[in-house]
Amino acid sequence: MNLLSRLGLSSPRAGENMDSSIAQGPDNDIPAAGQQFAQFGAGCFWGVELAFQRVSGVTKTEVGYSQGLLHNPRYEDVCSGTTNHSEVVRVQYDPKDCSYGSLLDVFWARHDPTALNRQGSDVGTQYRSGIYYYTPEQEKEAQESLEQQQKKLNRKIVTEILPAKKFYRAEEYHQQYLEKGGRFGSKQSSSKGCNDPIRCYG
Repeated sequence: MNLLSRLGLSSPRAGENMDSSIAQGPDNDIPAAGQQFAQFGAGCFWGVELAFQRVSGVTKTEVGYSQGLLHNPRYEDVCSGTTNHSEVVRVQYDPKDCSYGSLLDVFWARHDPTALNRQGSDVGTQYRSGIYYYTPEQEKEAQESLEQQQKKLNRKIVTEILPAKKFYRAEEYHQQYLEKGGRFGSKQSSSKGCNDPIRCYG
């Protein structure tokens, strides 16, 4: 037992991280002037991010963690399955060049929304399907889009639609992971309109 434990105290990091009220607060980051945010969870965030990078009108993408109970989570925390975070992509887009509906189309096409807490061999609550909205307009469009998608499928969609909560940017090595080469150093194009197949792990 370390000294802090013997004194009945927690480490500064542990104490800071236990404040779930911060983690459950809204994402109050501000997009660039004239831009809007959208946030999606659709399995491992590497391939999802690359799909959104390729969309015309998307000006920035970041991968991170949201919807969880831990403040300042690390990747190891999220992978433990105990924090309830989702791996998400936060998309910044120019609404003059890119509609929210077009982002929803990419979201549905990129993953299986009927798979509960998994995508392929990736299993865990961090891989769940989710649309996290910033405005009432996004919420309405997301609900309508889900209803349209459900008509095309014979299994129930399990996608959650919830307000966007505090966004914790993932470690730098996760950002634009596939564009930078992924596991095997094989870079994948993020060019707008690129239709090359996305290799999830590079």
